[in-house]
Amino acid sequence: MSAPVRVWAPAASRVEVLVGPADEAVVDVMHPDADGWWEGPALADGTDYAFAVDGAGPFPDPRSAWQPYGVHGASRVFDARGFTWTDASWAGRTALGAVTYELHVGTFTPRGTLDAIDDRQLRDLASRGVEMIELMPLAAFPGSRGWGYDGVALYSVHDAYGGPAALQRFVDRAHGIGLGVCLDMVYNHLGPDGNYLAQFGPYFTDAHETPWGWAVNLDQDGATGMRAFIVDNATRWFEDFHLDALRLDAVHALVDDSERHILAELADTVEALSDRLGRPLSLVAESDLNDAAMVTPTAEGGLGMTAQWADDVHHALHAYLTGETHGYYGDFGSISALDKAYRSVFVHDGGFSSFRGKDWGAPVPDSVDRHRFVVFASNHDQVGNRALGDRPASRLSPGAQAASLALVLLSPFTPMLFMGEEYGETRPFMFFTDHDEPLGSAVSEGRMHEFAGHGWEELYGGSVSVPDPQDRQTFLRSKLGSGLAAGSAANARIEAWMAEVITARHVTLRDGAWEAHPAGASELAPRQLTMHGPVRVHANLSASSMEVPLEGRVVGVFGNVAVEGAETGLGTLMLAPDAVALVAVADGPFVDGQTASR
Repeated sequence: MSAPVRVWAPAASRVEVLVGPADEAVVDVMHPDADGWWEGPALADGTDYAFAVDGAGPFPDPRSAWQPYGVHGASRVFDARGFTWTDASWAGRTALGAVTYELHVGTFTPRGTLDAIDDRQLRDLASRGVEMIELMPLAAFPGSRGWGYDGVALYSVHDAYGGPAALQRFVDRAHGIGLGVCLDMVYNHLGPDGNYLAQFGPYFTDAHETPWGWAVNLDQDGATGMRAFIVDNATRWFEDFHLDALRLDAVHALVDDSERHILAELADTVEALSDRLGRPLSLVAESDLNDAAMVTPTAEGGLGMTAQWADDVHHALHAYLTGETHGYYGDFGSISALDKAYRSVFVHDGGFSSFRGKDWGAPVPDSVDRHRFVVFASNHDQVGNRALGDRPASRLSPGAQAASLALVLLSPFTPMLFMGEEYGETRPFMFFTDHDEPLGSAVSEGRMHEFAGHGWEELYGGSVSVPDPQDRQTFLRSKLGSGLAAGSAANARIEAWMAEVITARHVTLRDGAWEAHPAGASELAPRQLTMHGPVRVHANLSASSMEVPLEGRVVGVFGNVAVEGAETGLGTLMLAPDAVALVAVADGPFVDGQTASR
């Protein structure tokens, strides 16, 4: 099917569309329509085209679905209605409470495409308890490899990953296996290479600054164009690609002083679309503001996001397990910080943040569902932005890895794993790019400068050679290979433990479980940790044995764990060093006389 090609260029006096291959393109003059839009001829699916604005260009379509020639080349018409979906029975899945799995398409498999993530791998993830796959950004970006946060064609699917049709096939496969799909979207900025939006209209403004330069224009003259660009983009993923959720990158950088914040507008629009489609649609925000207004309904004056990432929980958990307290981990690492994170979500909830040098955040009301906060022990940022891209599993003991999984998956929050974490992957995930010169060299030099003198030598115990993001080997070394467990004995041990944790998770999902058994964390002795809740996680990370009262049913053990005195009704749980035990206190009596090890 064909449809008239359209583009928003409110200040232009002449817009042309160049149809066909670049060396023999046919020029057609477009006609002005209402509200700054221009309309041209109907173009069939698969047609290449580009725009010229007042004689400048040719430029790709700002709303291009497909960039087969890269971010500087012509766009290609993609008819999203041409795909035959088989997911009519899919009822949808909310992001709230879903075990989420973040993956990078380019490094998850050897081929690095959406089609390469086949039914076998999806079934494997589902069998491990994963319920929602979160894809790192797919919008077209310069070169063939990268994280995707420098995307410039936000309506497109990166051609190296298979283009837009491959995403439809992926979502259809995932739904058939019972997996929801979330897509990471970056609305707060566009990358510097291939960003042609400013050639068409006031998509950006110098009235505000962001870490990436000028802000997207959400509240100045002509802001209707960028606001519509964002809202239309989000609804398109839900409608044309059947996505279940969007993760919104760094929403604190969406500076909007208008009467109605863009996030509130987006939330209301998506809610209406959800009602029309008859399935849940979720918006998950990454926010540094530490303010529950982000997940408060718009009808109550909030911004209406379904959920948000909770970095403070990660910081508290990571610093406690690893002992790292440099940089933004400075206020974390203690049992009191970990306890506050599990009880209150935000450690910085109005008090002083030493990293920021000022008071930060606001308390989360007890009435706010803790599933509205996504927590993790690893993600692309927390691994990839380390000097060497090393994962916690490469440094933690097996027991600490086991504890980490349990402390995330059995928490009161929405849990997220980073690809490979489910089997203890130790290969790094590094920052990699594929920019042309001179930007490529600038990125490499900037990366080296960024990590100079930041205490990494002390952390790693010696000199540090930061991998060059432009070196293809940096990308290749970040691949998982098969996308499944590597198969070592250590991997198998973590995999078996993961299964026990997932099996125990049903106890934490029962109505009233967390009210009866509130979240928290405590130490019996230094490095002898208990996470409180419907399933208690006892983790002995010390060099001495750990003895705790047995106050429920043992539902999982890692390492050497024994139960003594169960016949008296006053049993004791004995944990050797580097052992973990799961005890369901909300799920019946404890087990009589049990000794186990793994």
